[in-house]
Amino acid sequence: MSKSSLELTPVETVACCSPLTKEPLSGEQAERIAPLLKALADPVRLRLLSLVASHSDSEACVCDLNDAFDLSQPTISHHLKVLHEVGLLDRAKRGVWVYYSVRREALADLGALIGGVAS
Repeated sequence: MSKSSLELTPVETVACCSPLTKEPLSGEQAERIAPLLKALADPVRLRLLSLVASHSDSEACVCDLNDAFDLSQPTISHHLKVLHEVGLLDRAKRGVWVYYSVRREALADLGALIGGVAS
């Protein structure tokens, strides 16, 4: 019987997991983004932001948003106030109504974080 030799091909070492982002968040970035994520962690606020953003001209009145929820108008206003306070929404009072619009600049940090994970 003849013994055959087995020839092995060298294999390049590959890490088991690729990093999610190219570099970690800085402390400043984490401090800026954490309140936005905390505000959006509530399903009502997340939905409110999406409703405002998808509304014509990315602006909506409180009166336009009430029918989308089985919540009182003061509760809706509270959630909108939270989104405004963290900088995700701008607001402008016109007569008796308050109109909310999405702050695109504030969403840029979230987009960069999510975009970094997706790439």
